[in-house]
Amino acid sequence: MTAPGPRRPARFERPFAVAPEDIDQLGHVNNVVYLRWVQEIAVAHWRAAAPAQLQADVVWVVLRHEIDYQRPARGGDTVLGCTWVGDATGSRFERFTEFSRAGSSEVLARARSVWCPLNARTGRPRRIDPALHDYFSESASP
Repeated sequence: MTAPGPRRPARFERPFAVAPEDIDQLGHVNNVVYLRWVQEIAVAHWRAAAPAQLQADVVWVVLRHEIDYQRPARGGDTVLGCTWVGDATGSRFERFTEFSRAGSSEVLARARSVWCPLNARTGRPRRIDPALHDYFSESASP
């Protein structure tokens, strides 16, 4: 029997349609909308990756967001969000998100966030063990 191969972050994608209320006075997607999308795609990734019981036991809070805006999205655009997790230390979990114009490799914005899992019953931080981290990973191909 061979040992399992190394794990790599599983990427999760989701499209976002730019709505009229997302547009600011400059005619492009407001920066706060990207922040909302970062949170929405992280939640969608968690719901897709974790079993129901774990979702009931763990809630996530954001400790930090950093966003680099590179190009504007405009009304009528479809934006593709892609997220994956990075390093986990103690009770801190790094997550990356990239937004591009759908059908293009043109990057609009990149974000790095730090999340903390909480015990849903007590509200106290929960350490990130390998089992929790593995829900966001896939086996590397040999």
